[in-house]
Amino acid sequence: MKKSHFIIILVFALFLNGCRSIKKPYSKDNDFPTLEERYLGQKPPGLIPELFAPDLIQTEHREAAAAFTPDLKEFYFRRRGGEYKNNTLVVIQYKDNRWIESVVPPYAGEPFISTDGKILYLGSKFRERTISGWSDVKSLGTPFNDIHIMRLTASSKGTYYFDEATRTGLGTLRYSQRIGGKRETPKALPKEINTGKWNAHPFIAPDESYLIWDGEREDGYGNSDLYISFRQKGGSWSAAINLGEKINTEFEDAFGSVTPDGKYFLFHRSRSLGDGNQADIFWVDAQFIENLRPK
Repeated sequence: MKKSHFIIILVFALFLNGCRSIKKPYSKDNDFPTLEERYLGQKPPGLIPELFAPDLIQTEHREAAAAFTPDLKEFYFRRRGGEYKNNTLVVIQYKDNRWIESVVPPYAGEPFISTDGKILYLGSKFRERTISGWSDVKSLGTPFNDIHIMRLTASSKGTYYFDEATRTGLGTLRYSQRIGGKRETPKALPKEINTGKWNAHPFIAPDESYLIWDGEREDGYGNSDLYISFRQKGGSWSAAINLGEKINTEFEDAFGSVTPDGKYFLFHRSRSLGDGNQADIFWVDAQFIENLRPK
């Protein structure tokens, strides 16, 4: 009798364990993907930056320019080094209950995905989402073809924020609104933002309430620091705020972006001074942004 009771209890325990291991399928009827389907299955960080998915994406070379799709099931980034002689766009996708890495040719610029997930921006070019995947690379057209753009991001209403790089390395951050179905001539952002040795790689919040970018200034911690400016009443921008010593270091800190759900901040950090070919992607709880917002 005791043996039969033990067998029944064992079978019941195995049944419960099996139930816990079943992954909830993602669909429009569910609130959100399971943890395994979010952030490459990583444990979320706190307010101290941590390496992002080191077992999946980290190499001895350079990883940078991170971008998630809105459903958090595709993660794009740029890799260079080793077998990747030139900048290469890499994607890690959640398929068949696992994360799968592949290359997205041809490389056309630093990735940014629109808030609706339908457009993959690549500097002055873009690709559109189709039933079979991304379309061929297309041009943004005039006047963007004549501008050397490293990174272009777009707000929910379609306003472009991008960097214009020059041959001397100096960069200017600009924006272009869509008015009446037409794209206006790009304008430079104010001196609160375009100040210092150079400015590059902007990220605009979906509601345009803040802008994050990297640059080099006298008040910085080192090679390149990340800054933020908040939109004020009347549409002006606040003075640039350094993201602080927890994020910025003596090394290059750049390519900041916030995950589509607004929860986490991703950025790139070099491993040594003067060597941009060795760098990693970090992430941190995005609550620090609200802590910096002027009261």
